[in-house]
Amino acid sequence: MSTERRDGVTARGLLHLNQRLLSRIGEFVETDYPEEACGGLLGVVRDDGAVEVVDALPLSNRREDGRRRRYLIGPDDVLELERRATAADLLVVGYYHSHPDAPAVPSTFDRDNAWPWYVYLILSVEAGKWMNAKAWRLSAKRDAFEPVMTETDST
Repeated sequence: MSTERRDGVTARGLLHLNQRLLSRIGEFVETDYPEEACGGLLGVVRDDGAVEVVDALPLSNRREDGRRRRYLIGPDDVLELERRATAADLLVVGYYHSHPDAPAVPSTFDRDNAWPWYVYLILSVEAGKWMNAKAWRLSAKRDAFEPVMTETDST
């Protein structure tokens, strides 16, 4: 496995995510409901180009208004996430956020504020309970999100 970022690779292929970690992320987003929750995904890029998420860190939604439909990750949070990834010999491979009472589908706002080399995990939260999660990546042209196949295991 590699922790070296290769252009275009971190957003392609499969996303491997442990079911326990996904459940933990679900608990994070339930805590912030009815506002959008957000956090970082730390992991590695496998030799086959798949992304494996090893850890997830909740981050504060720094948005001052419209927090039920928008989130903002502050620059200091991004730097801390990068420091933690480096210390663990991992990469920041993506970000997660919730869609309160809405499907786990990227919005135009999500597209306008995303980067093509990251994986974005969106969790739908209905009435305070996370229902499902879907992974996405922004196309290289930055004009649309494409679904990323997600594999979960119980280990």
